[in-house]
Amino acid sequence: MNAEPFFVRDGDGDRFQPGAVSRGPWSATSLHARVVIGLLGHEIERLHGGPDFTPARLTTDLYRLPDLSPAEVIVRPVREGRRIKVIDAEFVSGGVSVARATCQLLRRTANPPGAVWSPPGWDAPAPDAIAPPPTGPGDLGGVWETRPIVGRFGSLGARRLWMRETRDLIGGETLTPFVRAALAVDFASPYANAGETGLAWINSDATLYLHRPLVGEWIGFEVVNHQATDGIAIAECWLHDEVGAIGSASVAALVQRTAMNI
Repeated sequence: MNAEPFFVRDGDGDRFQPGAVSRGPWSATSLHARVVIGLLGHEIERLHGGPDFTPARLTTDLYRLPDLSPAEVIVRPVREGRRIKVIDAEFVSGGVSVARATCQLLRRTANPPGAVWSPPGWDAPAPDAIAPPPTGPGDLGGVWETRPIVGRFGSLGARRLWMRETRDLIGGETLTPFVRAALAVDFASPYANAGETGLAWINSDATLYLHRPLVGEWIGFEVVNHQATDGIAIAECWLHDEVGAIGSASVAALVQRTAMNI
């Protein structure tokens, strides 16, 4: 990718300097949650991933807005067993802890015999068969690329689209399938939580579930849930690639006083 990356390695390589494109939609001086989650996932996979393990769950708690200071990721293994690894990681921005993630990596093996029910696959056209949408606030200045299938941000009804990354997470480092998915999981919040008056929810966490690695660059999002009471929302999207279903993205969110127009 030739576009500006979200981060460049700083100094001895243990710190990451965010670029201007890493800014989030809620504040011009803070990072987007998606790049925080992506960097946490990147460092967990780099230090503890392996060809025999699938990162089956990545849960990230987002408890402060990080500024644009150089960031560090502190990774701590909780359990490194033969079949299950549990790895914690903390995102530190300007010396302040702003987010933490827990990743569960599971060893790959063969499925047991016998059929088990699962939802039918979606019949969406391939991304290359769909015209790009007009640019607008929803693309946040080109931090992702989308192809709408059904509905749009805030529409009252079914919503499906394809999205893919337009830039690297770290300059000079190729995106892995897992990091692509980790970067994308936060997209479930604006896509599933936006309503008639825009986006009035800021997510406080994000959980990515994967039963296999992503194939290709495009991730299909299908909104399957949004519920809200007393200023607290939960939302979920099913995730697909061009081969089939890969998992899900879930978020919890708090109400914002001023809605964002997307």
